[in-house]
Amino acid sequence: MIEQEFEAKSFGRVAAQTAKQVLLQKLREFERETMANEYGNKIGKIITGTVIRVESRVIRLDLGHGEGIMPGSEQIPGEHLVTGSRIRALLKNIDRDSNRGPTIILSRADAQFVKLLFLQEVPEIETGTVEIKAIAREAGRRTKIAVYSSSSDIDPVGTFVGTKGVRVQAVMNEIGDTEKIDIITYDHDIRNYIANALSPAEISRIDINESDKTATVYVTEAQQSVAIGRQGQNVRLASQLTGYDIDIVTE
Repeated sequence: MIEQEFEAKSFGRVAAQTAKQVLLQKLREFERETMANEYGNKIGKIITGTVIRVESRVIRLDLGHGEGIMPGSEQIPGEHLVTGSRIRALLKNIDRDSNRGPTIILSRADAQFVKLLFLQEVPEIETGTVEIKAIAREAGRRTKIAVYSSSSDIDPVGTFVGTKGVRVQAVMNEIGDTEKIDIITYDHDIRNYIANALSPAEISRIDINESDKTATVYVTEAQQSVAIGRQGQNVRLASQLTGYDIDIVTE
């Protein structure tokens, strides 16, 4: 509860207006702090909101019991949201250093958002039948996700794709069809893992330097552009996925 006492007789018109503004500001700060406390346990989870305003740098959303913002860096490039749109987003953080009080930061561009979407579509993750080992993303363009199962009877890639592609399509419907999703098999053998990560390129051989976390990948000239990808995207995402600095060499 906010309390602030004023002696009305000592105030002129300007002073009274100033006092009103101070009280309103304190009330807004109190409401923001209450909202931040309510949503604090939802950080790292997907929440639903309604777009209430689209500005040049941010999108503002009504979350039901508060308001959140999605900065430009957290938006999917090329995605056009309009006022009234009901969307899902990752509650990425609560910025308590904001001059206007605690601010809820939302994201649809974060790799964690895609990971959580698959968690909703693939119940086998919850049971431990399959798991996501790593994910690398360039929002609006491409995502690579490495999946694994300890059971030889389970096809982890097929589990994530779903019957007739229904599971991966549900995720793509949320993030947009322009973003390609590569689901590859994680392998404990780093050479096999890197080869899988560079899919769809066909790899001739791989030299590994474990101490430097570097890999030299040999391909034919015909496969070089496939391995590197448009503007280096395929090899860049493969590097992020595996944790190795990958150099593509022709032979």
